[in-house]
Amino acid sequence: MNLFYDEYKRKLRTPEEAVKVVKSGDWVDYSSHICFPVLLDEALSKRKEELTDVKVRGSLLFGPIQAVECDPSREHFIYNSWHCTAYERRLCDQNLCNYIPMIFRNVAPYYTHFLTVNVAMMAVTPMDQYGFFNFSGGTGVAKAILEKADVVILEVNEKLPWVYGGLDECVHISEVDFVVEGEHGELPHFAEAEPTEEDIAIADLILPYIPSGATLQLGIGAMPTVLGRRIAQSDLTDLGMHTELCSDGYLDLYRAGKLTNRKKTLHRGKGITGMIIGSNELYEWTDRNPGIAVFPLEYVNAAETIARNDHMISINNCIAVDLYGQVSAESAGTRHISGTGGQLDFVTGAAMSRGGKAFICMTSSYQDKNGVLHSRIVPHFTGDIVTDPRSQAYYIVTEYGMVNLVGRTTWERAEMLISLAHPDFREELIRAAEEQHIWIRSNRR
Repeated sequence: MNLFYDEYKRKLRTPEEAVKVVKSGDWVDYSSHICFPVLLDEALSKRKEELTDVKVRGSLLFGPIQAVECDPSREHFIYNSWHCTAYERRLCDQNLCNYIPMIFRNVAPYYTHFLTVNVAMMAVTPMDQYGFFNFSGGTGVAKAILEKADVVILEVNEKLPWVYGGLDECVHISEVDFVVEGEHGELPHFAEAEPTEEDIAIADLILPYIPSGATLQLGIGAMPTVLGRRIAQSDLTDLGMHTELCSDGYLDLYRAGKLTNRKKTLHRGKGITGMIIGSNELYEWTDRNPGIAVFPLEYVNAAETIARNDHMISINNCIAVDLYGQVSAESAGTRHISGTGGQLDFVTGAAMSRGGKAFICMTSSYQDKNGVLHSRIVPHFTGDIVTDPRSQAYYIVTEYGMVNLVGRTTWERAEMLISLAHPDFREELIRAAEEQHIWIRSNRR
């Protein structure tokens, strides 16, 4: 330990000292969510007047990001995100953040083969006696970023859980240029939205399709959350976890005795994830828990990996679906909302799994800020970003029912999707389908 501790002390800097390596024009990486380096970000923001055109990458950051907040003109710092939280979405609305199109399984290869990282900054756990720091819930793409970086700066966050892994979950002091320390606040978490009656109805439609022994991927949002609660109250047993993001829904299943991972056909006995975001109780549960393992997302989200889990059930939200079966889960028109994330990865992998199913869920309608009702099923997209192509649309669910679009013609899809629409919009959707030549006389009226 003395050998590693001596090296640690030699590399220890204040945040202000460490960020002096950043030069104008550099690409700087902030890693993601709970591994956001808040102390280094604050120190970098204080160099605003010395720097121009510093490009920063992050993902799922809850903010505030001081390098963004201090520079509304974006002359000094230009922030970019792989996947937006509500905070980053507001930055996009203010032209203070740009999205980086991707799918999660490819992010690490993007760094390896194509991207420049001049300085990587990320928060990690305290070093252990063997000289290793743990990437905690940020393991998904951490190692790939550090391996591409010219300079590596680690920020020790004493609040982070140490999460066991299967690959690239740690970095050694010998691979690091600088280390900084300091006190940190509570770790971030998603604010839980209260589920609506529609969310509950959708969850209840999906529940009968989940067998005991299934492996689950639950996306982000109120509907997957309420489905987790419904499963916790059901008679299902021996469920497994294989997911890009471990959230409190899995902790609820564990507490109810439903999540055992015993029947998994891949990594039996372990819940697999690439990221962890949730409550303090979730972080405590994942800390040095032998039943949880983090892996890089290029492994977790690879379709061939997902498919090795028999009865893989993938459940995700979307914003809208058009009559052709195209799914938009990341924009409203051209307004950016979140990102592709791993939705397409899991839609693909779950469909390949023996007994697997991929569900895309949404309420049939929504109200705008003026109280006007709009349909989430639309004739065709006009500017909306397509997350899942129509060729990979499977189960679509609203509070009005569920359809499976696999192998269906364009006119069958139109009929099936209109059956899921809010009744107030069905007639106008039929008229649109007729104009688009995807409605035939035998279709029900």
